[in-house]
Amino acid sequence: MAIAPVGKIIPFSMVDGPGSRSSIFLQGCNLRCHYCHNPETQALCVDCAACVNGCPAKALSLQAGKVTWNESNCIFCDRCIQICPHNASPRVRMLGATDVFRRVQKSMPFIRGITVSGGECMLYPAFLTELFVLAKEAGLNTLIDSNGTFDFHCYPELMRVCDGVMMDVKSWDSNVFRSLTGSGNENVKENLRYLADSGRLEEIRVVCLDGFVDAESIIRGTAEMLADKAAQQKMHLIRFRRFGVRGPAANEPSPSEDKMKQLRELAIKSGFQNVFIT
Repeated sequence: MAIAPVGKIIPFSMVDGPGSRSSIFLQGCNLRCHYCHNPETQALCVDCAACVNGCPAKALSLQAGKVTWNESNCIFCDRCIQICPHNASPRVRMLGATDVFRRVQKSMPFIRGITVSGGECMLYPAFLTELFVLAKEAGLNTLIDSNGTFDFHCYPELMRVCDGVMMDVKSWDSNVFRSLTGSGNENVKENLRYLADSGRLEEIRVVCLDGFVDAESIIRGTAEMLADKAAQQKMHLIRFRRFGVRGPAANEPSPSEDKMKQLRELAIKSGFQNVFIT
């Protein structure tokens, strides 16, 4: 049985795909985006214990060199993740797919499906496959929220039980992508084409941040690549907000309302018909 580090399970969410869903957030990411809104999901705990004394509820302790979390004492104030110098969380649990699905089942029949995010959930493809098999057997829709840097072609078993991928396109230009994230985007464009061709491109997500993200190039580039398929795809333009951000973009302002409208107009002119802003 495959296991994965689970940082959080939200029983009911209306923002992680269509309808009411359970959202599972896995810990760990292969990128270090300057604008990351959830930096505490980037790394696994190294048991440095910096968070232990800062916990107001005394829900954390150091036992045999390991930080231990007492969930029953926790008040979920997030002080621990604010203190952590490693962009990690002491509240992560190593769980198997069956364990996670049992928790999801508590929300049935009031959910339409599940979405697995992160961090970057594609770090754990075996776990995703097992979880999605269980979800599909129960009649649930299955979505992945990914940065698109892992080659989906390599995971045919996962793709057979995955209904769609919400792709967060960080940048179109490879140099801008590397500057923004610390990594390359060699697989992102191929994944967009593959997912669109297979009918599994659930949503294209673009975080809009002036001076960091080449949003116009992303819009034009994806429209050109997808050609006539662009009209069938959802494009989600996300206004950068600095809440939770710790990286170089921590003090950057959000794009103006006019700028967001201009980007939406560009997307529509480029061939996308379903474009929305949050």
